[in-house]
Amino acid sequence: MGGPGDPPEGTPEGAPAGGEDEYRSVVFDESFVRAARLQEFSARERMADHSPAVRRRPTLQRGLSRQALLLVLLIAIAFGTAIYMGVRHPYPAAVTQTAEPLRMTVIPLAPQSAVPGTASTDQLYGNSPAAQFRIGAEGIPLPAVRRTAHFSDSQVVTALTTAKDYLVESSLDPSVLTGGATRPVRILLDPRQLDQFDQSFEQPAADGRHAPTGWLIRFDAGRAQLADKGIRVQGTLQAAESDANTLEVVADHTFVYALKPTGANAQAKASLFTVRRELTFRFDSDDLRMHQAELVTSYVQAGPLACSDDAVSRLRPLLAGQTAKAGGPAGTDPYATGSATAVCGSLARSAQPKV
Repeated sequence: MGGPGDPPEGTPEGAPAGGEDEYRSVVFDESFVRAARLQEFSARERMADHSPAVRRRPTLQRGLSRQALLLVLLIAIAFGTAIYMGVRHPYPAAVTQTAEPLRMTVIPLAPQSAVPGTASTDQLYGNSPAAQFRIGAEGIPLPAVRRTAHFSDSQVVTALTTAKDYLVESSLDPSVLTGGATRPVRILLDPRQLDQFDQSFEQPAADGRHAPTGWLIRFDAGRAQLADKGIRVQGTLQAAESDANTLEVVADHTFVYALKPTGANAQAKASLFTVRRELTFRFDSDDLRMHQAELVTSYVQAGPLACSDDAVSRLRPLLAGQTAKAGGPAGTDPYATGSATAVCGSLARSAQPKV
């Protein structure tokens, strides 16, 4: 008998045996079936709507899906944006150039009579034009801030704050006034001006470029000391845009110091010394970022001083009871090049305290 799969009468002559069926070696797995382009309807489907025996299946999508394409596009956009921002940053480009040398003028003011003095510094200040001045840094308030065409509010505030810090360090710091320190002032300067600054202290000269007293206030510590650390100050700060890359700040302040002879006791008479400073600062984007300033001009009037004394390296105040020596400032040679004209003024009586 034949097997259950054989024909009742056996295998026809010439036909391949059941074990030799050529299709038995073909395996139709699930992936092969899913990939077929034609699909046979079921008997129920054919009976229901008389459809053809087979139907065409939708073509499978090959390659990247829509989500993958969208992800690739977003990565490309982000990469392109990063390259663009690296090439063109939002800050204005700094103009690379050498800093303009500081131009300075220091004018001694000689008293017309003996310098008034008293042991009470409160009495000195109260009976002088500085009676209503504020004490210390409070006398250097920041003005109302407004943005400019090319600089934001915060950048203007930074410029004004840096200028104020320079005034505080160069005019109010006791270590600078009588201790000979320079670093508190130096670190606030544009690095391109440091050579001029250092040369001013290593080789002082009355050439309008290298006077230490043009950079800061410094007294002759061998002659005078502070009688009161509460220095009186009054003045203004003004900020304006000079061009698209530069902010300019103009500072105009009067500083009043109470001084007495070095080594004197508490009962020694003190006197007032007045300094008027008009400074012009410039700031580019690098200065604003580094909290530094370029000092362009420095105009100083100081007294009581003797016109014949050297006011280039340090100020040598005339103290209580002293009078100015006869003679004018050091001679000026009109044939010498690169030198500044020696000038000296007279200190008005109204500028002295009434004691």
